[in-house]
Amino acid sequence: MERRIIHIDMDAFFAQVEQRDYPEYRGKPVIVGGKSWSRGVVSTASYEARKYGVHSAMPTKQAHKLCPDGIYLPPRFETYKEISKTVMEIFLKYTEVVEPLSLDEAYLDVTHLVSRERTARSIALSIQKKIYDATKLTSSSGVSYNKYLAKIASGMNKPAGTTVLHYGNVQDVLNGMPIGKFPGVGAVTEQKMKDLGIHTGQDLYNWPEDELVRQFGKRGSGLYQKARGIGTAELSVERVRKSVGKETTFNYDINDDAEILRVLETLSGKVSSNLDRHQFAGRVVTVKTKTADYATHTKQMMTDNPIYRGEEIFHYAYSLYHDVKSPEEPIRLIGVTVSHLSERTYRNLTIYDFL
Repeated sequence: MERRIIHIDMDAFFAQVEQRDYPEYRGKPVIVGGKSWSRGVVSTASYEARKYGVHSAMPTKQAHKLCPDGIYLPPRFETYKEISKTVMEIFLKYTEVVEPLSLDEAYLDVTHLVSRERTARSIALSIQKKIYDATKLTSSSGVSYNKYLAKIASGMNKPAGTTVLHYGNVQDVLNGMPIGKFPGVGAVTEQKMKDLGIHTGQDLYNWPEDELVRQFGKRGSGLYQKARGIGTAELSVERVRKSVGKETTFNYDINDDAEILRVLETLSGKVSSNLDRHQFAGRVVTVKTKTADYATHTKQMMTDNPIYRGEEIFHYAYSLYHDVKSPEEPIRLIGVTVSHLSERTYRNLTIYDFL
């Protein structure tokens, strides 16, 4: 199945946090990045400040000239990091395949969640709502079949927008874009392109690849592909889930097999729900116990085929429990884990209607 990528970008993140935390700043031009007389640069400008021409990476002195009545604030990175952590936790409730780009933006691969009943757009909207409910901050999302297009899409309807780029509209969008809006086209490259008569995506599309290579070297091939919406859908993921497990500590040491097995069955169901949420299955089941003297004992078993259903997990956990648990010794903790994970396999789904 073709990939479904969402790019989530928090709207004017640092400035929006300040406006959230200090109501007197709302509706006013807020510039985060240091005092106007310092030698710093703008980290984030609120949308009110952007109307004056203030933008990220601009020297704060220049920003002050454009917006002398703006509210200039030093960044509160610890606060931003805490909020970013909350947002990342929301992402990981939907998919393990997340590529953070900074504190305020990330790519998510949600291919495994898409079906005829659940589009990638609806998933993006759900994520944005969860973010707002948890932080009272808005975000924008872009949905497409590769990272490059998803990033373009997320910037098209800010703030609080959701945009889908698919095969039916992508070329029209790219053709009409000013060349400086293409990701990776900096000021120097933009000026050179304009000198060559390349002002829009359509102009870029009309140039042969070999001519672009002659003018821009190795980057020429990349520019040729960008004009056609070609890009990678492969995310660089640092966090790869290797196992899913649940455990519980009893209020008292217990040696009642029936009661412990009821808990183990419940834990197996919770592990199953977590696996199902991320569309994973696993081939190794492990049961862990901890005795009254804090000694830990584990036993594991490899299954014939990948499993994810609660009754399957409990089937193996039941057997492992009787292997690992001493009949005479009470326990204070019981846990079950499924590891050696892989994505569950589905029939191919086609058509960009799923976006």
